[in-house]
Amino acid sequence: MEARTRWLFSGQLGSLFDDGGRILVVEARSLVAGRPIHRAKAHLLLSALRHRVRELGDRVEYHRVDDYRQALEATGGSTGRDDLEVIDPPSYAARRFVREVGCRILPSRGFVTSEEQFREWADARGGSRLLLEDFYRATRERTGLLMEGDQPVGGRWNYDHDNRASPPKGAVTLGLPEPWWPEEDDIDDEVRHDLDRWQAEGAVQLVGADGPRRFAATESEAERALDDFVESRLADFGPFEDATLTGDWTMAHSLLSAPLNLGLLDPLRVVERVAAEHGRGAPLASVEGFVRQVAGWRDYVWHLYWHLGEDYTVSHNALAATEPLPESFLTLTPDAIEANCLHHAIDGVREHGWAHHIQRLMVIGNWALQRGYDPVALNAWFVDMFVDGTPWVMPANVVGMSQHADGGLVATKPYASGGAYIDRMTDHCAGCVFSPKKRLGPDACPYTAGYWAFLDRTEGALRRNHRMAQPLAGLRRLADREAVVAQEREREPLS
Repeated sequence: MEARTRWLFSGQLGSLFDDGGRILVVEARSLVAGRPIHRAKAHLLLSALRHRVRELGDRVEYHRVDDYRQALEATGGSTGRDDLEVIDPPSYAARRFVREVGCRILPSRGFVTSEEQFREWADARGGSRLLLEDFYRATRERTGLLMEGDQPVGGRWNYDHDNRASPPKGAVTLGLPEPWWPEEDDIDDEVRHDLDRWQAEGAVQLVGADGPRRFAATESEAERALDDFVESRLADFGPFEDATLTGDWTMAHSLLSAPLNLGLLDPLRVVERVAAEHGRGAPLASVEGFVRQVAGWRDYVWHLYWHLGEDYTVSHNALAATEPLPESFLTLTPDAIEANCLHHAIDGVREHGWAHHIQRLMVIGNWALQRGYDPVALNAWFVDMFVDGTPWVMPANVVGMSQHADGGLVATKPYASGGAYIDRMTDHCAGCVFSPKKRLGPDACPYTAGYWAFLDRTEGALRRNHRMAQPLAGLRRLADREAVVAQEREREPLS
């Protein structure tokens, strides 16, 4: 039997996806061309591919081409090749292509729960709603993560309530050591040169800052980043998981989402490593919160990507949101954004191609939800502007959880809030021209006023949602409802 060549895709760059033998790596410029993309994301992706090629040495067959088909036709003629196998890739488009060209398909990897295990769990639900909490508990029971027999360590499954501390009063940062950062090398220099040339030629559209690469591009770098998180930030991760400080863009977050999504780390081994830290004195709330993020939510949105279907992203708009994204989002130029929290969040994306989850959900996502930005366009923006953005990770996060465009398939209610939440969880409001306590007047907070205007606009769509009964009752009691709605209708939109 002829030996097969394993074709690795850009989300399959770690040893977890390598069983020995010949490897094919295709660097298709289409990965970073055809639409505006953050320079940090393009740089990380190309750097990771090229570093993997160097590691593989004479085992690798490597092609730099415009698109995947070009590489296959160059080596196998117009009909492609019949010696390729592939671990099922992480997008609908890639899965269609590898089947079209006749690759042998192996089951997907890189998640704590396999696709077969998820199907078995979902089928056993008998049509009941596929809730994250139920999936997470089933995963813990199956893997033994943070379990004592058949009971959760500490007696509780979820310590989310303990992980909602506001940032320390008067603090500029959390006072933690600077995270470990990778050192750029000759491959990064080559990537930067190529991106500069392609942009000058008009072949790519890059936005965002060209800063030093901050995220792991190799498995060894990813291991260093994991070690650094466990040693210096895990203990503070839990309590300050939802907090934001203007002077601390990383807070106590792991910075592991990008290397995980590149396939540089085995997520099961990662959560086993973190779970073991509880026995070494790490706070249970921090350990459980991280395990829930990776073995729970990350796996959950991966499986929902396949379960909900390819049309999910483009076929749901329950709140009739059609506003185009503003130029300040599309070009990552926040200068005209007056709201301090949104200015800081968009500027952070411009500089790093990353923001932590509360900035994504309750600052950027909340703003977009209140103003009715097109969820399809917003989903594509998150995919292309964030270093950890992939076709599979964003739909449930953006279309479902953040924008409630699916009408409640993923989240039971919209994640909308006024300025009071942002004031409690960040240090942004103190230096802002708007007051989170005001909904009318020139200094009325666009989040506080925007919250009521959002409820007014979507009241009909949300009327049957029992979790929205109390907010909608508050809206109906609002004495200045018409004035607030009129004010927000006339508020100058972002440029």
